[in-house]
Amino acid sequence: MEGGGEALFLDGVGEVTVAVGDDGLSFQPLHQDGVRKFVPSGLRVLESKKRKEVSSSCWSSIIMQPKLESKLKFSDVYAVELLEVGPVCEPWNARATVQGKINTEMNRFVIHTVTRPRKRPSPWVPCEYIFGHKDQQTCKTWVEHIKTCVNKEQDRPKSLMVFVHPLCGKGRGCKNWETVAPLFERAKVKTKVIVTQRAGHAYDTLASLSDKDLKKFDGVIAVGGDGLFNEILNGLLSTRHTNSYPPTPEGFGYFRNNMKCQEHRNNDLSNSELTGDDANAISGSSNTPDDHEPLLSTTRSTGLDISSSDSSDEPCNGDQVPLVSFPNNWFRLGIIPSGSTDAIVLSTTGERDPVTSALLIILGRRISLDIAQVVRWKSSPSAEVSPTVRYAASFAGYGFYGEVIRESEKYRWMGPARYDFSGTMVFLKHRSYEAKVAFLENGNTHSLTASAENNANGVQTLQYHQNRHRKTICRTNCLICKGTLTSEQNSEDENPDSSRTACETPKWVWSKGRFLSVGAAVISCRNERAPDGLVADAHLSDGFLHLLLIRDCPLPFYLWHLTQFTKKGSDPLSFKFVEHHKTQAFTFISSHDESVWNLDGELLQACEVSVQAFRGLVNLFASGPEV
Repeated sequence: MEGGGEALFLDGVGEVTVAVGDDGLSFQPLHQDGVRKFVPSGLRVLESKKRKEVSSSCWSSIIMQPKLESKLKFSDVYAVELLEVGPVCEPWNARATVQGKINTEMNRFVIHTVTRPRKRPSPWVPCEYIFGHKDQQTCKTWVEHIKTCVNKEQDRPKSLMVFVHPLCGKGRGCKNWETVAPLFERAKVKTKVIVTQRAGHAYDTLASLSDKDLKKFDGVIAVGGDGLFNEILNGLLSTRHTNSYPPTPEGFGYFRNNMKCQEHRNNDLSNSELTGDDANAISGSSNTPDDHEPLLSTTRSTGLDISSSDSSDEPCNGDQVPLVSFPNNWFRLGIIPSGSTDAIVLSTTGERDPVTSALLIILGRRISLDIAQVVRWKSSPSAEVSPTVRYAASFAGYGFYGEVIRESEKYRWMGPARYDFSGTMVFLKHRSYEAKVAFLENGNTHSLTASAENNANGVQTLQYHQNRHRKTICRTNCLICKGTLTSEQNSEDENPDSSRTACETPKWVWSKGRFLSVGAAVISCRNERAPDGLVADAHLSDGFLHLLLIRDCPLPFYLWHLTQFTKKGSDPLSFKFVEHHKTQAFTFISSHDESVWNLDGELLQACEVSVQAFRGLVNLFASGPEV
């Protein structure tokens, strides 16, 4: 089996020699009278010329899938199984048959792996390699040896908790889970499946789950959209993430930069009163045709106290169960896309495909993901100060973005189409809001936007900004997300130390005036309507937010700005009335009585908020975007 390998016959390819290497299996044709080629569809076929009689005791076959490889990496193999005795067929499109070897009954085993078309991005496709041999013990030996090699892949999950939203995205949740569930079963990954019955079901389950029970799982999977993922995220972090509140500028008050928030978070989880919008979000049913889920729990959390020890990085096998906290190197989250937009999946994998996401989870792919901590200080100008902590994985938006979500609640019966209708209605109203925004200046901010001053002439022309920075798109194996390169170093060659300067002497910059919208993108937020996302060069794990301030401007100018998002390769952030600031934290103050924020598609009523980015706070079952 080692070294020179063993002779096997691949149905449709010919007799080959299979060898085991350090990282996978490889096979080469044993006889050179067969000519292999790739047809335009990507399927490998074998055209046999006049062949000599081949005598062999070894047989194998391949279940045809797009683009079969001559080398199988163990990192791409997710299952190996011993099959019953069955027939082995001759090569495909063979003009001459192998005498006496047609449909011969053989002992067989199958290797389940993945393959991909050459074009990128592209979905992952399950692929089966079925091998046969006259000796049953030989098949068993191969199976055991390959299993041993595959089990050395340590990042693969063994047990997962799965939340399925039954009616999100036109009811795709249950259908998509039924499609991918056999893959998890075949890979011997245990799954505890919970179909959500009401709004807040996933949040309540995770917030009240003991650390002992949580440690039975290697991760939590959302079969739904961005809203369900946001509910799972908040359920996990609400009692398991301890850190300071976001820094605030001089004069903002409340809690200073390094004040611990544990006492107030516990008070928030158990005693805070719900605002009108929060209560409406909770009372809604999760069994509605979208991925909408609430941020607030309907029951008091019974989560354990929070520990900041590093013991949460690995599962505990002893009698004493360490407390779970985040960041956490062991626990991961995953999404099987079934929602209306699925921006998180598209931004982290490049594919809106349930099978691709399921295979990434099974194979244990891992990336770190930034998370935005949003602290609501006041729900309205007249309300008392009561800090409420929420988390967002993709986007936090005010003004246009918040009003679209609130307006869409009136048209739930329309399904996902209500977002287009509500967006049009809110756009035509063309409302702007008086607000003040303070953000921590980044050393590279000057290259991202025009002056933050409230220049009334800034909306009188559509002239693009000068000195726009060179975009560095986040992708698989991104050096910036890995921490070996900063985005400022890559985009500003003439000032490679700008990020270091910003960290040493950060200062607050105020931007005041009337805004159509205020948004903070944690990731690019790609979706089918916006192929490049809201911010094309946002990274998954660089520790920054992309603050987008859209000042009041004439309606046609705003329409021009919005339509640029639908065009791949355009630059919707280069208008004079658009400010784009790359920052680690910002504070927002508005005097509007019904200020509403959109957090990953969820409503949060707040007129004063502070937001900060936590670099790599959670790990995701993904490999990074392919663009």
